[in-house]
Amino acid sequence: MRKILVPIKRVIDYAQKIRVDSSKGPQGVQLKNVKMSMNPFCEIAVEEAIQLKEKNKGAEVVAISVGPKQCTETIRTALAMGADRGIHIETKPDVRGDYVDLQPWAIASLLKGVVEKEDAVDLVLLGKQSIDSDCGQTGPLLAGLLNAPQATFAANIERGDDGSFTVERETDTESVLISLSNNKSAPSFTWQNSTTTLGTETIKLNACGKPAVITCDLRLNTPRYPTMPNIMKAKKKPVNTISLEDMVKELGLDLDEVLTPQNEVVEVYEPPPRKEGETVGSIDELLGKLKEKGLVA
Repeated sequence: MRKILVPIKRVIDYAQKIRVDSSKGPQGVQLKNVKMSMNPFCEIAVEEAIQLKEKNKGAEVVAISVGPKQCTETIRTALAMGADRGIHIETKPDVRGDYVDLQPWAIASLLKGVVEKEDAVDLVLLGKQSIDSDCGQTGPLLAGLLNAPQATFAANIERGDDGSFTVERETDTESVLISLSNNKSAPSFTWQNSTTTLGTETIKLNACGKPAVITCDLRLNTPRYPTMPNIMKAKKKPVNTISLEDMVKELGLDLDEVLTPQNEVVEVYEPPPRKEGETVGSIDELLGKLKEKGLVA
């Protein structure tokens, strides 16, 4: 394996309570003095890339982030975990990446350009979704733009000696074994049904002229904590920063199209408070309450 690209996103920390700020308009969210961190699913992607690097000596892991100046800190976290270098496409402070301004199509278009500019990319690993917008679209869109083989919701990834990737992915139904045979012009697909009770399916991405695109699910691994020596080493690792405007021009994209949302976020609001629960003393009383509310016949 030669190179693994890992797109990562800076989001409000998962442990923080997100608060709506109506003074900033219908889309307003309180971001001042709020802890930001790497999207948890992106952390899993970084960890998996590092584990694959450790198994395949000589591979390079490159972390990529699109966002404001502070995204450099997020990239440094990936470098402290074990990534080799970073690429930061810097946006202006007023450009929101939580689906209000930058949306998956724009991010996937930028990532496509980065993949094509980098040499010898074998694999792109992404989180299955970000916890701010929960879209889960960037990975599949990137694979579509690259015309590359893809697998989503990965629970296990194995790389074969022939450069193929075998991916066990999470499903809501029975397990299905899928064999994907790809060539440089267009992927072809052969399905082999194999029913089990595991709730997963296994996909083999055969080596071809395009990098495999895989999105990572929660059960794939447990991300490591960066050690203090690695945090210090990360400060010396290279991070190439380029403005969004320059990157768009370099890739031949239209800035207005990149920054114009495909979907409009009309309003951001907090969910209504939950009603207090009721305590019942028996199954019969529970059934009576449910019938009273019309929840059971």
